[in-house]
Amino acid sequence: MNDHTDSASPERPGDREEIARLLPAPADWDLPREHHLRRRELLMDHIERDRAATPVRPARRLLRPAFLAPVTALALAGLLTAGIALGDGDGKPATGTAADMRPAAALLRQISDAAGQRGTLDVRDDQFVYTEEKVREADLSSGKAVVSPLKDSEKWIAQEPGPLKKLGLIRSDGETFPMNAELGDTEGTPAGFSRPTYHWLGSLPTDPGELLDYLYAKAPHAEGRQRDQAVFEQIGELLGGVVPPRTAAALYQAAAKIPGVTEAPRARDAIGRSGLGIAREDKRYGVHTEWVFDEKDFSFLGSRSYLTKDAPYGKAGTLLSSTAETGTAVVDKAGQVPGGTDGTRTARRS
Repeated sequence: MNDHTDSASPERPGDREEIARLLPAPADWDLPREHHLRRRELLMDHIERDRAATPVRPARRLLRPAFLAPVTALALAGLLTAGIALGDGDGKPATGTAADMRPAAALLRQISDAAGQRGTLDVRDDQFVYTEEKVREADLSSGKAVVSPLKDSEKWIAQEPGPLKKLGLIRSDGETFPMNAELGDTEGTPAGFSRPTYHWLGSLPTDPGELLDYLYAKAPHAEGRQRDQAVFEQIGELLGGVVPPRTAAALYQAAAKIPGVTEAPRARDAIGRSGLGIAREDKRYGVHTEWVFDEKDFSFLGSRSYLTKDAPYGKAGTLLSSTAETGTAVVDKAGQVPGGTDGTRTARRS
C-alpha cells in the first residue's frame, strides 16, 4: 500500500467500497513487426549498457487508481489528478471499478467494440498475410539515433503453423529479401509471438482477464525491462495486420487493464494522420510508445515511439520508430500484391 492521502482526511475503513458504491457505473460505449521489435531490443541493449555502471533500483510498478475521498466534484477531481493507486504487488495489474473509469479504458472499450464487429476471415494455412506500411525508424548501430526518411514496407507472412525456416518475404524501399527463422530456432520458428499467424491469434484467450494473465506469463521480454511495459508493447506488436475480431477486441480490453496506460491526445502516425491515441511510457528507459486509431471507425492506423529524456544516443523527443499501416490483405503467394490475380482478398484493418 502506498496511498497518499491528505493528513487532515485520513482514510477510514470501508471508504473505498462506499465510494465505489455511490459512484455511477462506467458508461458502456457502444502483423507482425519483426524489424521494429529487433530495433527496440537493440535500443534497450544500448540503454542497459549505459546504465550497467550505475546500480538501478527495480522499476516500481505503476498502480491503478482508487477513490479514497468524500464524494464531491472538487475532491474527486483532486484525486484523479493526484493519481492515487492500488495494486496487487505481483507484477500484474489491479482490477476494480475505479480502474475502468479512466478515460483510456473508456476509449479502449470503444476501440474493442468496433474491432469485435469486423468480419471473420477464412485464412488457409497455405496463404500469406500481406501488410503494407510507411515506416520511419532510428538506426542505433553508430551509437547515435539516426532517423531514416519515410520508407515503404511490404510484408508477406506465411500462415503455416510450422515450424518454418522461411517465414515469408519483406520488401523495404523496393528491395525484397526473405524473412528467416528467429535467431536460435534451428528447427524453424513455430506460430507464436515471433510469428503470429491468424490461426494462432485465434487460439488466444478471448476473455480479457485470461488473455492478460497469459501475456504476463508467456510474452517474451528482455531481462530488466518493466513487465507492464513489455506486455503493452507486445500487444502493440500484435495489432494491425489481419487479426480475428474476437482476439482484437480482447487485446484492446486487456491493454486497458495495464497500469500506466493513458490517452495520447496529439497522436499521429508516420504519414501525419492524426487520430485517437493510446500510450504508455517506460519511465526507466525514458521511452514513450503510442498507438494511433482512426477517429471515425477506430481502425488501427499505426504506432510511434520516442525518447522522453536525454540519452547518450539522442535527446528527449528523438523519434525511435513511426509506422502507418496503409493496407492489409490475405493472398495466395508471397510477393503477390493485392488487386492482382490468384485469389487476392482484401481484409479490414483490426
